[in-house]
This record gives sequence, C-alpha cells and structure tokens, in this order.
Amino acid sequence: MANNKFTKRKKKWIIIGLVVTIIVIMITANIIRDDSDIIHVDTEKVIRRAVVQKVNASGKIQPEVEVKISSTSSAIIDSITVVEGEYVKKNQHLISLDRKQLQANVDQTLSAVRSASARVKQDKANKERVELIYEQGLASDQELEAVQAAYEISKSQLDQARASLLVTKDALDKARLVSPQNGIVTRVNKEVGEMAMGGMFSLDVLMIIADLSKMEVIVDVNENDVVSISIGDTTEIEIDAYIDTVFYGVVSEIAHMAETANFGSQEQVTNFKVKIRMLNVPLNIRPGMSATANIITDVRKNVLAIPIQSLTVREFGSENKLFDGKGKKDWSDGDDGPANGSKKKELEELVFVLAGEPSGVLREGKISEVKNDKKKKFKRGSQFVHIRPVTVGASSETHYEILSGLKENEEIVIGNYKAVSKDLTHNTQVNTKKKDDED
Repeated sequence: MANNKFTKRKKKWIIIGLVVTIIVIMITANIIRDDSDIIHVDTEKVIRRAVVQKVNASGKIQPEVEVKISSTSSAIIDSITVVEGEYVKKNQHLISLDRKQLQANVDQTLSAVRSASARVKQDKANKERVELIYEQGLASDQELEAVQAAYEISKSQLDQARASLLVTKDALDKARLVSPQNGIVTRVNKEVGEMAMGGMFSLDVLMIIADLSKMEVIVDVNENDVVSISIGDTTEIEIDAYIDTVFYGVVSEIAHMAETANFGSQEQVTNFKVKIRMLNVPLNIRPGMSATANIITDVRKNVLAIPIQSLTVREFGSENKLFDGKGKKDWSDGDDGPANGSKKKELEELVFVLAGEPSGVLREGKISEVKNDKKKKFKRGSQFVHIRPVTVGASSETHYEILSGLKENEEIVIGNYKAVSKDLTHNTQVNTKKKDDED
C-alpha cells in the first residue's frame, strides 16, 4: 500500500511539473512573439545644417593651352633639338628641316617669275605695236583685242609666279621651327630622317608644346545633371595619382552639343563635356591623368535637413492599406486606392516620425483619419511611428533639405534600411533601444 501511495504522489508531482513547464513555455513564447512584433529602429532629431548640392563626374586632365607644331611644307626632318619632358622657352629652336629641297623650290619659282616677267614685256610690246597701227587703220578690232587679252593673261601669270615665290621663300624661312610659347614638350611624333608632311587640309603634327602651369579637367556630365551646372561653379577635384588630396577649380566651359555613347543600345548614355579650370596645380602633374570632380551647384545654409537614408517613397494613402502578414498589401476601401481602374499610382515622399501613441497622418497641415487602425497592446518602452509626407529641396551626399512637413527637433527614423524601406507602416510599434542595451 505504501508503494502505491508513493507511486501516486510521484505521478502527481510529475503532472504538476509538466503543467508548470508548459505554462513557462507558453509565457516564453508569448514574450518572444511580442518582441518579434516590435521593430527595433535608430532615430535622430531633425536639426538645422548646411546642405551642399554637388554633381559628381569623372574625366581627364589636360593643359588649358597646348600648341601643335607642324610644317607648312613637305620636307625631310634634318634635326630635332629637344626631347619629351624638356622645358622650352618661347622662340627656342625645336626642329630643322632639310633646306635642299626647299631651296630648289625657291629657285624653281624664281625662274618661273623671271619667265613670266619676260613674257609680260613681250606681250606689252606687241600690244603697243598693234595699238599704234590700229590708230592708223591698219589693224582690225579682233587683232587689238587679242593682244590686249594676251597682255592681261601674262600679267596674271606673273602675279601667280610671284605669289608662289613668296610661299616657297616662307617655307624656306620656316625650315627652322621654333617654340611659340614657354612650356613642356609633351609629345614628339617624328624622328630625324622622317618626312614632315605639309598641307592645308591634312595637319601632320610633329611635336606638342603645353603649358603645364595652367591645367583643366574635362569631365563627362550626364544630361540630367548638366542643367544645374553654371559657369563659375566651384569644384572639388580629386586626382587618382594624389591620394587624400583635394584640389579646387571653377567651371570654365559647358558644351552645347551632347555626345552619345553606345548609341541604339540599352547602355546608351548622353553626356556633355564640361571644362574645369584648376586653381591650384600640383607639381609633376601629367596630361591624361584621371580625375573626379564634385561640382558644387547649390549651397543651402542653416536649413532643416534629414539623412538621405530616412527618406522613402510610398503610394499616396498607404496608411489605409491592409497587410496579410506575407508582405502583400491590399486597399481596405475602393475609394482610397486605385480601384477606379487607373493603373497610375500617385507616390509621395515621406519619413517616419517617432510618436508616443497611435494617430492619424499629418498631411498638408491636417490630421487624416486612418481606416483599419487596429489598436494593439505593446511592450512597455516601445513607441509608435507615424507616416509624415515631406517636401525636399537641395540634396547633398548625406542629407536632404526639408522644405515642408517637419519641424526642428522632431525625432525621425533613420534606420535600419529594411525597416524604413519595407517593414514600417503607419502606427507601427517600434523600440528605439538597441538589443545590447536590453540585454
């Protein structure tokens, strides 16, 4: 009998233990569930600050002024007196061309001038002789006109020969090429013994002289950004070869004609060339170096501003949407959503403002009624967030200027990204304490 009583007591305590265990598990599950319903967020107060709007673009460095040295006549290069990288002064000797052929050209054109001059004298004497006998009635009108025309043609040929002589003499004089300015020899395209090709329509560049003390950055700016850029805009310049160094410049020129890359493809890009004159040129800079420019297009001082990560976009009236727990959304009422058949949805920019209790949406100075607002119990220490539509102005790399919708010192949600962009809705319960603080 004693054993039976002991066995019954043992079973009783086992049952009680099981019940207590189940209750503890249920309570723990409820706590975990409640905690899972509360979204942990980071917040920040709205303050006044400066917002600097910039347009970022990349490009290459080149001299503001570079001169291409070429010959006006074709001749063999006899000597080159400088090398790439050498500094030269104005009027310094650079290249000598072979004078033999050029002198021969001068002699040939000089002979042509002499021949044309003799022909003029002969045609003039014939003209005077025919004019004399014409006055005596011994020559016809046709004979007189013929000798006069011959005389005019010979004079014209003489003028042409003299012009050719000037050209050949000029070419001979320019057989010795000199630098038109102070600068650095940035390129030598020919060697001694090669032919320098002269011509009016095909420029044969023999050498390039550049003033490296005056440099500019040529960048490609997207068509959407170029409209905000103006001549004289201040620019921050970063050169790949100069790490952790910022140089400054001003916009000096904006192209009026666009350049299109990858035309006709999905990667088609339309850009405009923008020239930026550097204000402080570093030593040992080289043409062709890669650079990135931040063109400052607008500066707003002492304005209300919010971090860029706090701004999101939702459909207008999103506070009246239902959530099925699977991430899908539906409109609670056909009058509130696009139930009229319109496929176009109106969007609005907004932030989430921290609040102590559920409420409507402050939109254009009025508190709107929120449909399907289910009041929930929330854990002590948690708070609510409200949708707050805002109007933004200028933007920097980190902040947006606020034109309307927020007041100074209001606390807004700045993270995490998933919460701001997807998870948070109007009157969502949140906890601003970090998990480490709770533990």
